[in-house]
Amino acid sequence: MSTYVLIHGAWHGGRCWDRVVPLLAEAGHRVLAPSLTGCGDRARLLGPHVGLDTHVADVAGLLADEDLTDVILVGHSYAGLVITGAAGRVPGRVGRLVYLDAMVPEDGERAVDVQPMTQALLDAAAASGEGWRVPPMPELPPPAGLFGVTDPADQAWLRGMLSDMPLRCFQQPVRLGDPAARMIPRTHIHCTAGVPEGIVRLPVPEVQPDGSPAQVWELPTGHDCMITMPDELAGLLLKLG
Repeated sequence: MSTYVLIHGAWHGGRCWDRVVPLLAEAGHRVLAPSLTGCGDRARLLGPHVGLDTHVADVAGLLADEDLTDVILVGHSYAGLVITGAAGRVPGRVGRLVYLDAMVPEDGERAVDVQPMTQALLDAAAASGEGWRVPPMPELPPPAGLFGVTDPADQAWLRGMLSDMPLRCFQQPVRLGDPAARMIPRTHIHCTAGVPEGIVRLPVPEVQPDGSPAQVWELPTGHDCMITMPDELAGLLLKLG
């Protein structure tokens, strides 16, 4: 039995994994899909004080509190920053990092360094409202849709879990911490359909930080593949278990 910890991206909540969790669990694995502070079922905790450091502490704390080891830690989108930081705090508890259509930072990088278009969202948030809330990215015409989701029923379900993000989540840098984190094997999964204009995906180095060849898989769907292709995504994740 393997343990999968699935970390959602910005604006989402743990429920976005609802179609993937049963597939991994039915295969005999333990699966946790928490909501980060201020997101999903924890949206009541949203505030200007919440940042990337908060979310890194959420994940590192969960792994420690549950006494988990050899975890397959999956980060979607913004959560690529989160799982990198968490691995830097508790590298001995992580067996593999999976970057699911995710930001892949180096030590000291912020969201805007990895995904430059993020700056436009930050500028708009700072100039309006309370100055710290970053609203979800808008729905775009197909095939981009709402985070890559184009089915009307799925869009409605997704909208019901989205919440604003604090500015600090995108402003704070990732701190890799323990050098042992660089020795954790990595897998990259890219969603290749409906990529919005302006989104930049940095190339994956052929040799990963641990010295192994890059492992890059693709899914022909939009960004929120856990909603649009849960069976296919679960199939890839099960190869790692």
